Amino acid sequence: MSEERETLVFVVSEQDAKERIDKYITESIEEEVSRSQVQLWIKDGHVLVNGSAIKPNYKCAAGDTVALIMPEPEGVDIVPEDIPLDVYYEDADVIVINKPRGMVVHPAPGHASGTVVNALMHHCKDLSGINGELRPGIVHRIDKDTSGLLMAAKNDRAHVSLAEQLKEHAVLRKYVAVVHGNLQHEQGTIDAPIGRDEHDRKMYTVTERNSKHAVTHFKVLERFGDATLVELQLETGRTHQIRVHMKFIGHPLVGDPMYSRVTKSLKMEGQALHAKLLGFKHPSTGELVQFEAPIPEDMEYLLMTLRNR
Repeated sequence: MSEERETLVFVVSEQDAKERIDKYITESIEEEVSRSQVQLWIKDGHVLVNGSAIKPNYKCAAGDTVALIMPEPEGVDIVPEDIPLDVYYEDADVIVINKPRGMVVHPAPGHASGTVVNALMHHCKDLSGINGELRPGIVHRIDKDTSGLLMAAKNDRAHVSLAEQLKEHAVLRKYVAVVHGNLQHEQGTIDAPIGRDEHDRKMYTVTERNSKHAVTHFKVLERFGDATLVELQLETGRTHQIRVHMKFIGHPLVGDPMYSRVTKSLKMEGQALHAKLLGFKHPSTGELVQFEAPIPEDMEYLLMTLRNR
């Protein structure tokens, strides 16, 4: 089954007016790509400004709508790697793993090895092909510096079922996180749209402009005065959603290199966020299956430190 190519759309802000289009795009996308690669995409017609093709030296104007139609990867050769996987469940349709903090889910330009996909290709005979060569089997992802449960599809039929459940918010996803500060409420819901940050396009923020609906539910589990252990349940699954929403309500994640502050008393290598629970209807049987992974050692150490102060 062929994949409909992803199209990224940006609206040029006042502060980016007069920026060269190749530089603007290089700084706008999450993937690490060179400016020369972006220039090739522009020459090949993958970039449209206000619906029209342009040249790499085009100067942006405030309000321009920039569309990047991501090209099919050419000559991709993802090598299966014998990387240990913490497998929680596996059958002919699906595999559920507990991803360690620091591991990237799928290859990207400049990061072709050491990912979950490299490990899965060594471990599994088959993976679904819906998401193309770079993301075989990948139905959803969690950030590099977030640990926890992740599911992958072994065939296209299973992939369609799991993707549909995600779209309909039927997949149960619960996280635990340590956040800065003392939350005012025991539980609540953050319903705030998320889009790219106009001041730093590699980051996301709560905004009404070019944003997507995003909902996160939270519940306090333990309080430490200047920090709080919370359980978070995703209703939607936007990029960096939990990290952005917790920053938005004034309680960013401890250790978050993008959205938080550095403190001497609370230290983590990467955000203190763990995908602890994953539940979904099995693609073949329709049975509700649910898995739970314990908090990893680094977060447990942080919690022990907080409790023993």
